[in-house]
Amino acid sequence: MSRLTARPVGEDALLVEVASGAQARALHAELLRRRAEGSLTVREIVPAARTVLLDGLADPAGLASELASCEAPATAPSAGEPVELPVRYDGPDLADVAAHWGVPVSEAVRIHANTEFTVAFCGFAPGFGYLTGLPARYGVPRRATPRTAVPAGAVALAGPYTGVYPRSSPGGWQLIGTTDAVLWDHARVPAALLSPGTRVRFTPLGDV
Repeated sequence: MSRLTARPVGEDALLVEVASGAQARALHAELLRRRAEGSLTVREIVPAARTVLLDGLADPAGLASELASCEAPATAPSAGEPVELPVRYDGPDLADVAAHWGVPVSEAVRIHANTEFTVAFCGFAPGFGYLTGLPARYGVPRRATPRTAVPAGAVALAGPYTGVYPRSSPGGWQLIGTTDAVLWDHARVPAALLSPGTRVRFTPLGDV
């Protein structure tokens, strides 16, 4: 395990740096647990790839000193039942992804659909989650030329992540499928279907 590094951000926030995405997810879960039990007073806890931002702290210097003597937690506990997203594996980049993996298209679909993902953090657009779970060997590069418009519901890959576009937007990820699931609905509570720590499974529609 590795030590935590806490850096001040403004007057009442800390940015906590860790060595890996897995440690960031585990630290985020632990900080949420501490806030829920009342041992940590903080307004917001925002995870990213290898950091966690704590905003609205009463005593950021004191917490920074405490964290400096701690080791980063290794793994996060499982959180609830997975959210299932029905997917049509019909994306225009699916064949290229399969070729990059060195497998037939049907096997690429099986690999993706048989993986349980976890939302590591959110960003880019409201409702967009960066999902981890695929082994490192299945990482794929972004497209050399981004698309000017990716449709809402597009299931995509880039680097180690899977994501679902919550609305139409430009994007350079590899598109492997589509889902009708609504990722962001301002009339829903919470508005985001996926949040950090959520477990996710993609359920194929039709033959795999």
